[in-house]
Amino acid sequence: MQSLTLANGREIPQLGYGVYTMTSAEVEKHLPEAIAAGYTHIDTANAYFNEVAVGRAVKASGARREDLFITTKLFPQSYPYEQCSVDIDASLERLGTDYVDLMLFHQPYGDYVEGWRAMEEAVDAGKARAIGLSNFPVHKVEQILEVARIKPSVIQVEINPYWNQHALKKALAERGLADAVFEGWYPLGHGDEALLAEPVFRELAEKYGKTPAQVVLRWHIQEGNVVFPTSRNPEHMAENIDIFDFALTEDEMARIDALAQHCYYTVPEEAPAFVLARNDYSKQA
Repeated sequence: MQSLTLANGREIPQLGYGVYTMTSAEVEKHLPEAIAAGYTHIDTANAYFNEVAVGRAVKASGARREDLFITTKLFPQSYPYEQCSVDIDASLERLGTDYVDLMLFHQPYGDYVEGWRAMEEAVDAGKARAIGLSNFPVHKVEQILEVARIKPSVIQVEINPYWNQHALKKALAERGLADAVFEGWYPLGHGDEALLAEPVFRELAEKYGKTPAQVVLRWHIQEGNVVFPTSRNPEHMAENIDIFDFALTEDEMARIDALAQHCYYTVPEEAPAFVLARNDYSKQA
């Protein structure tokens, strides 16, 4: 496993295991398999309604807490300052841990500017070792930076070869976040067969004795991204992590970077209905 260094000096594994869309039963079955396969970075969220299952699965795996990197996220109903502190504690309780390695604001709506102070206080209290933002566009990141005592260590957005986010990385570097680590969701293009069928990936897969998906994941690693390929299949888990025995050349990276760019999902400026819905995160199996 390779890691990157966060602004606070802590290490973050580049390849993680995401539990988005997984039921609690699926998490309890498959997360221990992923940990056994070598995954040490786990990505969940209060809005996934599986934090309790993640906590149980981690305990059942036998892994030491200090050997894992656990990320969770807060949805906008948690952002008002007083509520944010309460909901941070609630996530920790559901996960069965005294701290998370990374806490993210999940969506760019609501009282995120006010709530950022509570996130900083969670760092001060040792409840979150790093904090960051998920799905935030440049102008909303700027609003956070205007008030931040602790800058976002991580920016999580859609990243894949069809949407490499080079422009976003450059824009945020110009605004003082050159040391931010970028995490990518939809790392394999949201199941898009056309992406994996691109001639460049088929050619490189044949050259290196890998699959097109492994070539895409290797591109992410060399781009400096953190990614979470989700799988419920132990064979695919093993395949996804088997990408550290080869390296793409500069020319090969450039060929991938030259692919036409288009995103799979545009984060709207105004909050969609599902973000505004009130959730009772305590109702987890």
